[in-house]
Amino acid sequence: TSILQSTLRKSIVVSSESRKELAKQAKVTKEERRAQIDGRYRYLISRLADGIDLSEQQVEEIIISDDKFQLIEQFFAPSGLKKLLFFYQDVLQQKSNASLRPDGSTNNLPQKKLFITMGSTEDFTGTCAFFLRTSDEVVTASNVSQEVNFGMFDCTDGNILQGLEFFLSQIMIPALKSQQNWGALKEGLKNSQIQEFLYAVDKFVSTLSSSRQNMEDKIQLMKADIDIYVRNLQNPSDYITAG
Repeated sequence: TSILQSTLRKSIVVSSESRKELAKQAKVTKEERRAQIDGRYRYLISRLADGIDLSEQQVEEIIISDDKFQLIEQFFAPSGLKKLLFFYQDVLQQKSNASLRPDGSTNNLPQKKLFITMGSTEDFTGTCAFFLRTSDEVVTASNVSQEVNFGMFDCTDGNILQGLEFFLSQIMIPALKSQQNWGALKEGLKNSQIQEFLYAVDKFVSTLSSSRQNMEDKIQLMKADIDIYVRNLQNPSDYITAG
């Protein structure tokens, strides 16, 4: 018994030292990342703070603590990532002092969290804030506002179709229809190509809306009783009549 107790004490000491070392390394990593924060990062932080109910200080702390922090630098690099995604939604947070329940589960509580994501591993159930590159040029502090576009769409409760429909119909389409500069197409909205494009976008949103309503209404097909039509079929003319 005494040997076991001694082993447990040593294990606790080692575990405590390991936690302290990990905490120390995490602190060093965060400070190194904080030192990288320049005008480019400030631009992202400002946009996120404006769109989400968090302060710039909170967003900065979240970003430098995120294990996918390196994706931001990859986004800024020449010919780098074309998109940078942030999810802001409820995630299960386990209390540090939580104990196992009788059924073996732990006391996990949903809590809103902002985190960087590739968009392919986590379920999307809240708000998505996204940054998009407009070219392959390196993103610098002086050109970030021209090279990077920011947007958000809300998919509360995982209703992605409704969030996308709202984003397109209430934000993107009005913005496109009020656009004055269409580059080489000097006629602007009078140009037939632009009119066809806007018509296609409108049609897509309409189709999106119909699909969403169909899914929400949960269309059910009634089972048809065809026995009365086929029970007494005897010759080809009967089949034609039944058809």
